[in-house]
Amino acid sequence: MRLNLIPREERFYDMFVEDAANVLGAARLFEAMLRTYDNPEDRAREIRDAEHVGDEISHEIGRRLEKTFVTPFDREEIHALISALDDVIDFIEESADTFILYRIEAPTAVAVQQAAIIVKQCEQLHEALTNLRGFKGLEKYWIEVHRLENEGDQLARKAIADLFSGGGHPLEVIKWKEIYGLLEQTIDKAEDVANIIERITIKHA
Repeated sequence: MRLNLIPREERFYDMFVEDAANVLGAARLFEAMLRTYDNPEDRAREIRDAEHVGDEISHEIGRRLEKTFVTPFDREEIHALISALDDVIDFIEESADTFILYRIEAPTAVAVQQAAIIVKQCEQLHEALTNLRGFKGLEKYWIEVHRLENEGDQLARKAIADLFSGGGHPLEVIKWKEIYGLLEQTIDKAEDVANIIERITIKHA
């Protein structure tokens, strides 16, 4: 009987996909929360649950790294990838919680558009990680994530400019400036994941 002393590195790829799918699920919950806004507290709770699942996946990947001699690529790159995915879901959770904490009565059209951009980015990241084995044909995914980040950047800048030129209540202006900023940071964090995937691909292709 042949003993398999080296755990199969393929399991890592499956776990990256699992992690990305969980982040995508949280992004979709957040977009649904803003689009319907019928029970935001329950949606925010579901997003918190997804964030806890993400933590578990990250810890499991960390445990596997400690036991594995041969990894799919550098350990530092694996840590960077998982950490960046964690950042995305953390920011999604914080954004959802902020709507509750600030007692936002209804989201703006801009916030819904930003949430939709986050979902589209997470879809691209999930697809990229699903196809990571072989390190081929991934360029289209990170290019689209960058394009979406640019779109989000322009959207946030205009929205914040409009806030300060609209003569709105100062407290509302402060609230929405922070929310738009948080959502823009979430979009930036998704781009960070794309940058890491690009680095890994170029190094190992």
